[in-house]
Amino acid sequence: MTDSTTFTDEDGSYIGPASLSPIALSIGSPIIRPEDKGKIRANAVEAMHHYANQEMALLKKQADLIMEQVRDIESRLKVSEKIYESDMRFTPVIGQVYHLYEKEDHFKLSIIGPTEWGSSKGMGAYVASVKLLGDHSWDVLKKA
Repeated sequence: MTDSTTFTDEDGSYIGPASLSPIALSIGSPIIRPEDKGKIRANAVEAMHHYANQEMALLKKQADLIMEQVRDIESRLKVSEKIYESDMRFTPVIGQVYHLYEKEDHFKLSIIGPTEWGSSKGMGAYVASVKLLGDHSWDVLKKA
């Protein structure tokens, strides 16, 4: 039979060109092996899990970064609240570095750093060096 002939099974289940027959028609025909659907399914599931795990790992890294940023903002807010409750005898300037001290039960903000007091006792225990940001929160540059 040639590719242009039409083939019909004995039970009439296939009608079409011999080259498209689902069964071998002659000894010289190529071997037709059924697909291993279990293997195909297993490979697809493995690939699906691999790519899903990659995407989840990326999302977890992004979530960790966002949570770190949230903790940084919370920390800035806590320091900012302490500073605004402190004794401040001047109006702070955006971008200027200041130093926060704790003396007894209250905080003090100063332009003078902890190493600049000389022989004076200073203003109390050094807490942090901070810089006023444009949103009027404070960035902690250095902690005690």
